[in-house]
Amino acid sequence: MKKLIQRMIMLAPLVLAAQTSNVVLPQDKGPDKIDVSAYPAPQQAAYKVFSTKCSKCHTIARPINTMMKRDEWERYVKRMMHKPNSGISDAQGKQIFEFLVLDETERKDKNPKAFFPALSDEEIEKLKKQ
Repeated sequence: MKKLIQRMIMLAPLVLAAQTSNVVLPQDKGPDKIDVSAYPAPQQAAYKVFSTKCSKCHTIARPINTMMKRDEWERYVKRMMHKPNSGISDAQGKQIFEFLVLDETERKDKNPKAFFPALSDEEIEKLKKQ
């Protein structure tokens, strides 16, 4: 038991480091705020949840500047919900997903050249090694 506790203590910093993104993606260098004043009130509230929860593990600029289809956003949000210490409840995950889909339609689809396509896990791994 003592050895298990010692191992857990030694691994704690690694677990913490793995929970935050240590790679800078092109999307991270873009704007980190959205003017949501023209969005419906529920989506304005969802933007606050999105900004608070999603910035815990990576820059908020990353999802703001990434283009994804509806099914990709759904997978992405579910994946983030299951990250250790994300603190994203099912209800918050739904709010975040609905906000991202609306934002994709209202903002990104109207000017797709201003945004970046989502990177695959393999592409992200290559960036980490640079």
